[in-house]
This record gives sequence, C-alpha cells and structure tokens, in this order.
Amino acid sequence: MKDSNCGYCMRGELLAKFGIYICDLDVSTLILFKEQSKPGRCIVAYKDHVSEIVDISDEERNAFFADVNRAAKAIHAAFKPDKLNYGMYGDTGCHLHVHLCPKYKGGDEWGGVFQMNPQKTFLTEEQYAEMIEKIKANL
Repeated sequence: MKDSNCGYCMRGELLAKFGIYICDLDVSTLILFKEQSKPGRCIVAYKDHVSEIVDISDEERNAFFADVNRAAKAIHAAFKPDKLNYGMYGDTGCHLHVHLCPKYKGGDEWGGVFQMNPQKTFLTEEQYAEMIEKIKANL
C-alpha cells in the first residue's frame, strides 16, 4: 500500500522536502530529518501507508517498535543525547511514523516539548553524509 502524495511512500522529491533516506530496516525506513537543531534527529516510517498503529497486526507492530528501538540505540551510540524523545503524530501525513528527537542538557528546548520543525539548523551535504554514516555504523 503506497500513497503517491506521501514522501515516506514515494521518497524522491517528496521525501527530500524534509528528510534524507538512510536505510531500510525490517519493516520500516530510517530517515534523517533535514532540520538538525537536535543533532541526530531521525524518523522511523512504517513500510506501508497506514495511519494508525491499530491498522497493523501485533507481529508487525512488534517488528515496527523493534525498528524504532534499533534506531534509538544507534542515535544514542552516535550522538550521546541526554534524552531521546519519541513523537507519533501524523494527523496531516497519515503515514505511521515515529520522530526520534535527541535532547541535550543545556541545549535548545531542554525541559520542554520539541518543536516539530523549527527551521533553525540545516547542514551541508557533507555534514548530512557524516551523520548518516555515524548512524549506520551503530545500527
């Protein structure tokens, strides 16, 4: 099941508006969020275009959360955040996904809820590539 208007489904230009493909996991895709005011911020998007966690089987849900856990471990190993926040929204995109948002003590928004897309920090292609390699090395 794919939606031709969904960046998670179609990748390409639609995904490039907000993220960079890192790799496929067991039942999902790992994406680096382009806005990096929280170094290491990623998204784990389920492989199919479903809106709700209740729309998949228990087995698929468990596999999806195993992918989230795998990505979280890689982010912790690569970037050493003090906390990793997990956000599940999707009321506009309607594709099951989890934002993994590293938080750092003394940093921007420490102790508060992260902004969805603060539009503060964008990197060079080389910096994105370095981040992706750090994550992949820890998967």
